[in-house]
Amino acid sequence: MIYAFDVDGTLTPSRGQMDARFQLWFTRFTRSHTVCLVTGSDHAKTVEQVGEMIVRLSTYTFNCSGSDVYYYGSHQSTNGWTCPDHLWTWLETQLYQSPYRHRYGRHFETRPGMLNFSIVGRDARGKERTHYFDWDRENGERARLASLINERFPEVHATVGGETGIDIGPVGADKSQILTHFGDSPVTFFGDRCDPDGNDYPLARALWKREGSAVHSVSGWKDTWDILKKIEETNYEYAEKISRQRVKGDSTYAVIANS
Repeated sequence: MIYAFDVDGTLTPSRGQMDARFQLWFTRFTRSHTVCLVTGSDHAKTVEQVGEMIVRLSTYTFNCSGSDVYYYGSHQSTNGWTCPDHLWTWLETQLYQSPYRHRYGRHFETRPGMLNFSIVGRDARGKERTHYFDWDRENGERARLASLINERFPEVHATVGGETGIDIGPVGADKSQILTHFGDSPVTFFGDRCDPDGNDYPLARALWKREGSAVHSVSGWKDTWDILKKIEETNYEYAEKISRQRVKGDSTYAVIANS
């Protein structure tokens, strides 16, 4: 089984660093399982959030929604797409027209193979980010803008990402593109934005149709940790059952082992 994790809001607080206790536990989990990270953030931000050890232990780190790929911490490939000028100009107009007037800078952040657009700005911190997130949850600005982008610019695809941004990239360059690296292997995915407007949705949707795979839509890193501990407990109980059957020489062992 391959375990794939969104980072921001799934393994860490939004834009924050991983909880120290969870980081230690997850490091052990990564040593004993096939783990991949898939995030809209760039590689430097991912290392800052989860730590270099976890990045190096992860089989793949898919940054920028899979457009910038690392294999056991070493760079493998990058999609060189850039935002077309006519879309950039349209986004500048939306920034000017937005009714949300608190601005903190860096409204456009170019990343390998994608653009992150933020009305409030990437430099917003703490309460500034939370205030916009709560306002957007009531007013639906990001979902509306993402929908308009997808209607007006059919060559790109936009989704709501994190607490403040919209992730924009070429059609097909969403998180579901990571599945090309795994063949038919089953994947268990954890993400906090698996709703239709979220940037985890394309991958979640693909996995819902994939045999043996599972999707966990989580409310935060604590939720992720709770689910992982339950999975580990179930795996341990299953291994104990197999061990007991082997010791007994029970003829049902082969059936259990292949189930």
